[in-house]
Amino acid sequence: MTRTDDRAHVGDQWTFVAADAETKLVPTYRVGKRNLPTARAFMHDLAGRLDNRVQVSSDALSAYVTATEEAFGADVDYGQIVRIYEAEPVGAGRYSPPFVVDAEKSVIAGNPVPEFICTSHVGRQNLTMRMSMRRFTRLTNAFSKKIENLRAAVALHFAHYNFVRVHSSLRVTPAMAAGVTKGLWSLDELMERVSN
Repeated sequence: MTRTDDRAHVGDQWTFVAADAETKLVPTYRVGKRNLPTARAFMHDLAGRLDNRVQVSSDALSAYVTATEEAFGADVDYGQIVRIYEAEPVGAGRYSPPFVVDAEKSVIAGNPVPEFICTSHVGRQNLTMRMSMRRFTRLTNAFSKKIENLRAAVALHFAHYNFVRVHSSLRVTPAMAAGVTKGLWSLDELMERVSN
């Protein structure tokens, strides 16, 4: 990084993901820094895509509290789950993910159903991203050198995931399960829509 680089476009980038637990649809995502401006943009985009009251669950990133309140106001049931991990191993196993030893749930706003305060669906979606896009593989040299390339790859991934890929437990695409589209998109149709 040089002094003239825009800090928002270089260094670590995060992919914020919203996932519907029932249909597996990813209604929105946002690539950016793990900070309040990105969380705000993400939550406002999510709120703008929904027309009913929803239950939102997140990890303990403090920016989510402010961003969710600004985006949804009082029209949301919001809970956080904080996972507590074992100490990070040293030596040969240090690249393996640590084990979760406990999880604490808390109500942030509204009346979330406690058993549905969960981020497992998004966690599974993160694994799908890592398995589907080489640039998300751990310890890779295939990372994106430009944020524009990262954003394009993530957009293509989620378009394919929502509209082309049949989910095994649903037997349809997430977009079909959510009633967003009636039919399965072909790869040709996806590429045609993406290029327009």
